[in-house]
Amino acid sequence: MFRLIWTLSVHTRDYLHRYMPSNRLLTAIRTRRGLKWGIPAMLIALPYILIASICSGAAADGGPGWLHLIVLWACWNALKFILMGPVSVVLLIRARLREAAARRNQRREALAEASPREPALRL
Repeated sequence: MFRLIWTLSVHTRDYLHRYMPSNRLLTAIRTRRGLKWGIPAMLIALPYILIASICSGAAADGGPGWLHLIVLWACWNALKFILMGPVSVVLLIRARLREAAARRNQRREALAEASPREPALRL
């Protein structure tokens, strides 16, 4: 039973990750080139919040109950984009620190190769 649930969840995640536009966009933002777009991508949450508000109001005014599923979907996607902004900033800072350390190490190695070391004096 556990294996069936696990397999179903893996296949569901793979399907959603592969075919849902919001997940594909978030995957693109998590790349090194896309990290700079994390903060502007937070604005994509605004249409999702608007959709949730409209559907919530319609469901509260006697609309069909399945509108609550759209509200849940829109709130979830809005939350994903809102959280991606700060996460992308942290990931960008980490990537830049790693790149700066790599450049520093390359400069040290280049200076070490350029200036030959003097042989140590033996006593």
